[in-house]
Amino acid sequence: MIQPAKPDLVTVNIDGKEIAVPKGTNVIEAARQVGVDVPHYCYHPKLSVVGNCRMCLVEMGMPAVDPVSKAPIMDPVTGKQKINWIPRPQIGCATYASQGLHIRTQTPQIKDCREGVTEFLLINHPLDCPICDKAGECMLQEQSTGYGRGYSRFIENKNVKPKRTLLGPRVVLDDERCILCSRCIRFCKEVAKDDVLGFIDRGSYSTLTCYPGKALENNYSLNTVDICPVGALTSTDFRFKMRVWFLKQTNSIDTESSVGANTVVWSREGVIHRITPRRNDEVNDTWMADSGRLLYKAVAAENRLASKETLDALIASAADLLSDAEGAIAVVGSGRSSVEEQFLTRKLADAVKARVFLVARSGAGDGILISSDRNPNVRGALITGLIDKLPSERLDTLAGGIDSGEIKAVISVGEDLVAAGITPEQLGKISIVHLGTHASSTSDAAKVVVPTLTVFEKSGTFINQQFRLQKFAKAVPGKPGMHDDLDALSRLIAALGGASLPSDLHELWDVLTKELPALATTTYRTLPETGLLLDATPWSGLRFPEGETLHFKPTASGEGVKA
Repeated sequence: MIQPAKPDLVTVNIDGKEIAVPKGTNVIEAARQVGVDVPHYCYHPKLSVVGNCRMCLVEMGMPAVDPVSKAPIMDPVTGKQKINWIPRPQIGCATYASQGLHIRTQTPQIKDCREGVTEFLLINHPLDCPICDKAGECMLQEQSTGYGRGYSRFIENKNVKPKRTLLGPRVVLDDERCILCSRCIRFCKEVAKDDVLGFIDRGSYSTLTCYPGKALENNYSLNTVDICPVGALTSTDFRFKMRVWFLKQTNSIDTESSVGANTVVWSREGVIHRITPRRNDEVNDTWMADSGRLLYKAVAAENRLASKETLDALIASAADLLSDAEGAIAVVGSGRSSVEEQFLTRKLADAVKARVFLVARSGAGDGILISSDRNPNVRGALITGLIDKLPSERLDTLAGGIDSGEIKAVISVGEDLVAAGITPEQLGKISIVHLGTHASSTSDAAKVVVPTLTVFEKSGTFINQQFRLQKFAKAVPGKPGMHDDLDALSRLIAALGGASLPSDLHELWDVLTKELPALATTTYRTLPETGLLLDATPWSGLRFPEGETLHFKPTASGEGVKA
């Protein structure tokens, strides 16, 4: 791998603290590295700079030099090089690090500027924090406390605007709260490539709206709610549902495609209330698709599988059933299973000397955060040895084996065989052991059904399209009658005469690191939250579906690799 060039470092001074940062670093980001907060609203690290809000004003200066000789001009009092300060404050969001740059953020002038900006923003802003969905994570609320005067000199009536404007099917605008930062406008234009939002009218009457005949309905519309610094944009799904300070946050992964966008699952008392994106510059920046935010609804779906039988009883029934078909068993694994589950599925197939099949899912990639590979973990199946080639969407070979009598029993791990091309008539010819989360044609036809957990009810890892190993954590507990996949698989392996393998995630990783060279350098505990990029060289000859390239620029360390 070609090593990336080291960035040119420059030294800047922020409130008397010197720090070396790459040349061109935004002053707001540089200040953050030395623990200095430069308040802002319109600035976002992943969007263009517009300088709308003026909250990030700072004093800026450069070391003084003689205009002719270029020799440093020294201060006779301090003995240090004199700093030429610009008389007027400058916006930090549009200021970039250069050698010798000096920044002051705590002077009386800057304090007065911040108080003035805050006072103007609150002139027409409604004081409805107690009923605002953004309360608890509102930048205006926080910065009014930290940088405002605490009182207003405005005595006129506030300008009243519409409170419930539906911009699209998933986003509602409260116009009175909008501070005209334009983050949502820039996101739609620059990231979602759907230039649908804009401002109309002037001054206190300026209003955010959609262009005539258009609506905010692209699959990334809810990112505007995430980045709105106030409560102007709200989600129709989460609106007035729960206070954010009551919610527990759990890191997870979007499982709708092989991109593996990083997410946060927000839950309370075993109930999930929303999913939001988690920043990972190596994978998804700070965004995620709207479609991935609704996946949590599968947890409480009416067709969830549950059993009154104990897991021991279910495993015993499965072992008895499969013993009658010894030598004529097939295992259908899943690209939605975790790395750990796929490893145990491989061991299960070895125990019964079964042929393994994997079901592909494909669709049109959007060039942003939805890839054409709609399975989150096909690369995991390659790494664990569950498969040695890319799967097809139809199980035609398995269907032929059933018709010929070569296959008499099938263990289905998280897949609906009918959806993959097996007919109901063919299902009637075989004995089926099904491990799954929701009712399907396969669970209806199965003689033994082991109800398992969704991705939100367990922990594990996936390997995304970059061959990046990423972990997800258990957000809510499974309901009674549902069983952990690792526990069910390890018990089934032992019942069928296979090796005794741990069902505990961390203990299983001790086995994984010893048997899978690609995973030898990490464990679930030590895996970084941003993931670990694995060597994709052994699979460089495989032709993965088109549409795998992310819209975002890959980083210099090799991310964005496409096998």
